[in-house]
Amino acid sequence: MKQIALVTGAAQGLGYAIVSRLFAAGYAVVITDLSRERAQAAADALDASGERVLALKLDVTSKADFEAALYATLARFGGLQVLVNNAAMTMTTPLMQITPQEFDRVMGLNTRSIFVGCQVFGAHMAAAGYGRIVNMASLAGQNGGTATGAHYAASKGAIVTLTKIFAKELAANGVTVNAIAPGPIDSPMVHAAVPPERMAGMLASIPVKRLGDADFLGDLVVQLSRPEAYFTTGATWDVNGGLFMR
Repeated sequence: MKQIALVTGAAQGLGYAIVSRLFAAGYAVVITDLSRERAQAAADALDASGERVLALKLDVTSKADFEAALYATLARFGGLQVLVNNAAMTMTTPLMQITPQEFDRVMGLNTRSIFVGCQVFGAHMAAAGYGRIVNMASLAGQNGGTATGAHYAASKGAIVTLTKIFAKELAANGVTVNAIAPGPIDSPMVHAAVPPERMAGMLASIPVKRLGDADFLGDLVVQLSRPEAYFTTGATWDVNGGLFMR
């Protein structure tokens, strides 16, 4: 089966690592970002020929944008089998300094993007009788967060629950919905959140004493996106160096 995968927030960082691993595995990929220019630059870097890549602007808080992205993908590739909800807002404001407006902004973007993405693409996949959705959660949503803000941690916990809700809704129609909960990854986001003077202390707190690998997360997305992954749904996959053990 020729598969097409759309990844949100894929122009840089972890999103780009994920879309790169999907592309390397043979998928045609749709790179989306709030900036059309960044998405196109990432697409050009990945595949200069443009044969297996499409760049789109996507505001993940907008249902209309998700619908437009679906239609554009179908028009270009004729199908869509995989959605990776990766886009998120990360803020590190201390708990007692978070304003209600900032709380709503982070919670709104991080949870609304999952809800709307699963709703729009999940309905399409269910009608087609096949699909794979992977939502990027976080260790912060399981342990309350360390370097990230409370609003970010709360939103990532909500993503774990939304994953289960959509998994139950879509399972009978051949659509799986899973989440991945990374701990600290060697990525621009983590290095921006953790100043150099705090990095040694954070590494010392990780049982394996290293940051995680973004390409490994991309490979895990590829595994969860395979047709053979039909028996895995509603699960949250931990990749955290031993920081959180069930």
